[in-house]
Amino acid sequence: MPVPPLGPSTSPSPSPSGKLSVAALVFAVIGLGASIASLVDYLGTAPAFCAETGCATVRESAWSHPLGVPMPVLGIALFAAAIGFGFVEAPRLRRMLAGVAGLGALGLIAVQAFAIGAWCKLCLVADLAAIGYAITALAGATALRFSLWRGVALTSWLAAAIAILGLWTHAPASAEPPPSSGLPGFVDAAQIRGATTVVEVVDFECPFCRRMQERLEAAIRQVGTPVRVVRKMFPLSMHPHAMPAALAYCCADAQGKGDAMAAALFAAPTEDLTADGCERLALSVGCDRERYRRDLAGAATRVAAETDEVRAAGVHSLPTLFIAGQRIVGAAMSADELAELLRRGAR
Repeated sequence: MPVPPLGPSTSPSPSPSGKLSVAALVFAVIGLGASIASLVDYLGTAPAFCAETGCATVRESAWSHPLGVPMPVLGIALFAAAIGFGFVEAPRLRRMLAGVAGLGALGLIAVQAFAIGAWCKLCLVADLAAIGYAITALAGATALRFSLWRGVALTSWLAAAIAILGLWTHAPASAEPPPSSGLPGFVDAAQIRGATTVVEVVDFECPFCRRMQERLEAAIRQVGTPVRVVRKMFPLSMHPHAMPAALAYCCADAQGKGDAMAAALFAAPTEDLTADGCERLALSVGCDRERYRRDLAGAATRVAAETDEVRAAGVHSLPTLFIAGQRIVGAAMSADELAELLRRGAR
């Protein structure tokens, strides 16, 4: 049986205020769907909806948990209240909620643009839905009469919104196939006798790279055979400290301090990975200051060459590792699974 429209049942042709009321509900339902999808990603061990680097960066930022509460929880509360006010005669409260929603959404868009420097698709959908709700509510949306069929329609719309968002944003961490020609040349070139070689594509500011690094280190501790890690620099432009960290690693690596420098860079707070902060880290692992500074120009050339090399190999997502002839994309693999791959490489 078809679901009846949400417009006022007392008139076959909805009034302008009735159309605004329906539009306000549509925006609220879309925002609620985006907020629910975001919360699933916040609480899961791996993103079920938005696995892109921008989404991960926003989730890992200091803005993602105001007062310790996941941001999507606030979105769910706001949009649920907006739906409730769609059926309650409370014009003053509706307008107050609309004002909070609109201003808050504009502020969160500004935070992504200027403070985080990354964009989350689900966040943008929720923010734009909040702005749309604010415009329609302030323009004259009124309360509709609630009915069972309107409740069914809202539930159907919500399910459809979540499903559409899932199809639009979903990019599974393991979905990237290896190139048809096999492993990239830089992976084959890195192999040596007597040790399992891990080739790691690195952005030292990437939150998921940092998470994977912890698991890789735990996996290396589990195996009893030598493991050698070769790093390829791939600093993403959305991470302002990724390039200084990549340059610092290359300078330290030229002095034989690559492993120690990588550990220091991953352990340091990302806000400390400035040019000066990275130099201090290099000195702390035993690098010579004068040589470090002389090597910066050559480091820039190396970073550019490795970035081109990595892109040419079809690497687009981080973290990406190559172990035992296998490409691992994303941070979903556990330390035990990584350890098993290391043992396989040793055999």
